[in-house]
Amino acid sequence: MELQQMRYVVAVAETGGFTRAAERCHVVQSALSHQISRLEKELGTRLFDRTSRAVRLTAAGAAFVPVARQALDAAERARAEVRAAAGTVSGELAVGAISTVAAVDLADALRRYQTRFPEVRIRLVGGVSEELIERVRNSSLDVAFTGLDPGTVPKGVRHQELAHGELVAIVAPEHPLAGRKQTDLRRLAREPFVDFPSGSAARRQRQSAFEAAGLTTDAPFEVTTVEFLARLVRAGLGVGMVPEAIAAELPGVHILKVKTPPTRVEMLVWGKLGPSPAAAAFLSQLGVGTAQ
Repeated sequence: MELQQMRYVVAVAETGGFTRAAERCHVVQSALSHQISRLEKELGTRLFDRTSRAVRLTAAGAAFVPVARQALDAAERARAEVRAAAGTVSGELAVGAISTVAAVDLADALRRYQTRFPEVRIRLVGGVSEELIERVRNSSLDVAFTGLDPGTVPKGVRHQELAHGELVAIVAPEHPLAGRKQTDLRRLAREPFVDFPSGSAARRQRQSAFEAAGLTTDAPFEVTTVEFLARLVRAGLGVGMVPEAIAAELPGVHILKVKTPPTRVEMLVWGKLGPSPAAAAFLSQLGVGTAQ
């Protein structure tokens, strides 16, 4: 069994076909097919069901692919460790981030990192906090910037608090509240909300403050990014609540301070296993110690 064979199997599984997999791996399709057939013969079972219309993983293939990914990741990690020992940081840095990161200028941090470590390939993905933490747990992300309820301790990962902050309300310029500088939770509870998905940490940050005050709210519009939230607020479809630092960057909305506002903690998380050289260098740049 060879790493290249594993790489071909993973490529077919991810692209859904031998032709696209061959293109991704920069080999002719016949060579890729031959290597997979050799591997199947060695394993004594088929990894794919092939028809004229589709290629699907068999039960054996579905069991093989996750382990193959781990083997490929381990091989890449070994190369990166050797190069780091020789003074060159390389490999991939996979970063996750919510759309309301405020404690760190993430764009500038990534720019500085790329300048210092040009041989590292940076991959940035967005998402909600729970999904990002799970992806750090399963090692598909190296680090993630999240926003959580105060007192929340993410499980199965290492973490460091970056900042505490308050949420403010944003409304359209034509909204009746746009003439005020401050409001309270009871007044806001009368409005429809544009909010993040039900059950998400971002939603709980807002909702828990209203519930603590004995108030219920309605959020008919659910979004996954702060940009889309602001767009719906500007359209007059509802009010929103976002971190104060983020609200200042949103054009075309009116910002209101809130009495006894919801709060959140921005938290950086990374894997419990030792970080790769690329991830360790990024954490070091952020001033985060990894010997926890």
